[in-house]
Amino acid sequence: MDQNNFDDIIKRSLAIREQYHELERQHHGTVWTLEEDALAYLTDAGLVGRNIMSHQKRWLKKDSAAELEHKLGENIWWLIVLADRTGIDIKEALEQFLTKTENLFK
Repeated sequence: MDQNNFDDIIKRSLAIREQYHELERQHHGTVWTLEEDALAYLTDAGLVGRNIMSHQKRWLKKDSAAELEHKLGENIWWLIVLADRTGIDIKEALEQFLTKTENLFK
């Protein structure tokens, strides 16, 4: 993977989400709502917290290092999906955030 090609990461992320939508159609007749996607993201964000606690030896959990790596990637994937579903350009949102925050420290 070209580590610097965010456009490719976004394209791949949305293609994977569409594959999950197909599974949802098969199992439930409809795709998850935006709210269900947001809840799934929040669940995974919480799991990042638990795995960080395990990393710091504050929560005992087997295989937390591998799961932490997976969940960090999955959280980025969810943010790309949520941005797409809400019509937000994730690259522009990130650029604006970085610029605004950098300006706070000037």
